Amino acid sequence: MSTLATQAAPDLLAVNGVGPETAVRILAAVGDNPERLRSEAAFARLCGAAPIPASSGRRDRHRLNRGGNRSANSALYRIAVVRMQHDRRTREYVARRAAQGLQKKDIVRCLKRYIAREVFRALTCANVTKIDLAQAA
Repeated sequence: MSTLATQAAPDLLAVNGVGPETAVRILAAVGDNPERLRSEAAFARLCGAAPIPASSGRRDRHRLNRGGNRSANSALYRIAVVRMQHDRRTREYVARRAAQGLQKKDIVRCLKRYIAREVFRALTCANVTKIDLAQAA
């Protein structure tokens, strides 16, 4: 799998926290036609990382979209968890947002949206090549 991911999208593997398995999950979600995703918001919606307003009364908040590709959403979550454990900037961000009063699930929601933006840039800036899995096996 790592050789397939390296051949298909080497820039995606260069993103902090993305391993071969998560890269393959994201590439599978994007499919054979990555050009159909017009914007990073469309990619976030595809992955289920687009925020949906869930406000009631005086509280203004958002929740994650329950739709989208669950495998891609799982990959984004895995990247967020790895970054929360090993990336200094992400740990500082989590501490700052927690000091602002956000719960951990809200912080992870924000991180997943940011990661979706970064992954989309890696997919569109790079030449993602199509790999025939039958020939690779």
